[in-house]
Amino acid sequence: MSLVIKAEKRENFGKNASRVVRREGRVPAILYGAGLDNVALTLDKKDMFSILKSETGENTLFVVSFDSEKKDAMIKELQINPVSDELLHVDLIQIVMDKMIRVAVPVVLIGEAVGVKTEGGFVDFSSREIEVECLPKDIPESIEVDIEELHLHQSVKVEDISAPEGTVITSDSEMVLVLIQAPAKEEEPEVEEEEEEEVMAEGEEPEVIKKDKDEEKEEKKEE
Repeated sequence: MSLVIKAEKRENFGKNASRVVRREGRVPAILYGAGLDNVALTLDKKDMFSILKSETGENTLFVVSFDSEKKDAMIKELQINPVSDELLHVDLIQIVMDKMIRVAVPVVLIGEAVGVKTEGGFVDFSSREIEVECLPKDIPESIEVDIEELHLHQSVKVEDISAPEGTVITSDSEMVLVLIQAPAKEEEPEVEEEEEEEVMAEGEEPEVIKKDKDEEKEEKKEE
């Protein structure tokens, strides 16, 4: 059974109207789609948060219902306040179930790398998403990458990943997903400083000591 999100058509526009909508616990939205006039809507924030917290997140398929219409849809883009994290606006895209779409799928690392467990390295998780093309029904929740056999300086690239059934990977094949890095070495003391210490140890005595010996000679003469 498809998830159904109830929406309301939006008649008022502008910043002030949007503020009123948000104070009511809703969020302004626009539904886009091929062969569909853009539709201005308002959505319940709770419904949006439920979708975003689900396993499929932004790749969740749902039905948006408004007036007497029902459209298959997905989240296309979110606008979030960078300071307060408040959800400001949502763009939805109408989905045609028999047409290929392109989505970003999260990468999940599996296992503990040899390079971390026994060689003192650490995991550099470089790219956390892979872009794939597929029918809406075939969108994977995630793509697993096994890193157990990775040693220091070894990596996994997109080209090393098998595409999940029903999908085609469209990300750059050379893109690095994960790399086992060696820890940074501590800086060694400069050679010049070491040489200077050796000269001090093997050379003449410091001037203060020499002055003391000269004074001793003068005292003996006077005696």
